[in-house]
Amino acid sequence: MASRALVLGGGGPVGIAWEAGLLAGLDEGGVRLADADFIVGTSAGSFVGAQLAMGREAGALAKPILAERPAPQPTLAGQPAAAPPDLTTLFTKMQEAMSGKRPGREVRAEIGAWALSQKTISEETFIANFGRSFSSLPDDVWPNRNYACTAVDAQSGEFVVWNKEAGVGVVRAVASSCSVPGVFPPITIKGRRYIDGGMRSATNADLAKGYDVAVVVAVTAAASTDPAMLRFRQMLDNEITAVKESGARVELIVPDDAGVKAFGINLMDSRRRPGAAKAGLEQGKTLAAKLKSMWPGK
Repeated sequence: MASRALVLGGGGPVGIAWEAGLLAGLDEGGVRLADADFIVGTSAGSFVGAQLAMGREAGALAKPILAERPAPQPTLAGQPAAAPPDLTTLFTKMQEAMSGKRPGREVRAEIGAWALSQKTISEETFIANFGRSFSSLPDDVWPNRNYACTAVDAQSGEFVVWNKEAGVGVVRAVASSCSVPGVFPPITIKGRRYIDGGMRSATNADLAKGYDVAVVVAVTAAASTDPAMLRFRQMLDNEITAVKESGARVELIVPDDAGVKAFGINLMDSRRRPGAAKAGLEQGKTLAAKLKSMWPGK
């Protein structure tokens, strides 16, 4: 049977919800993307991918998100909610890295230096909250399935792929892949600090080269006229071309209109998660018939 890869892109808490719903909907339609021979995730996709690689059913991942009731933003009595972090520097540097005017690693190192200078919650607090889904696992455990996630060395700007051979625990690996600069703390692994793998690419889909079939799930690649989004899409298109040139058949899945509407403008807004999961669920059900021919059950 053809070898199959599943690529799950980044997109914050809202992206996690949409991807979970999408995969659950596809499952209902008889297309189990979790059966991939290789699962690779970036940022939000690293979390979803790790859950699948450890044997969690997509439906079980989506169900509690669909049932969530948005909670109000916590505030101190009589005081307004804290202002969101200013990520202007991050967005400017990300666009510079994508422009190709300077080596990407060099710009990523500058993003890392900025991330290290920002005041965020502590690593321990982030991992304690973020890692609740992994709380019963030993620190050094890694999925038995062929799973990988991406990160960037905050000090050197080097792109890193965490896999079983890397000898790190899945909790810290996924936390590093999800460490949005300026929002969450860079994560310490083997004495180095690491940030979100999305600083190299929102999908890193070129890691699927060499497989016969690749399904690429890209949260941030829906149609847009925004210049930054167009650059993201061009980068993704280049990655997909590289995968196709390696001999793979590629299916790209991006949010439909209902998904884009459910997301709103801030993928970090957890209040949007139930609506995003529902939109993903319906889209997955619709797409299942199309994908069955390229992703038959084993």
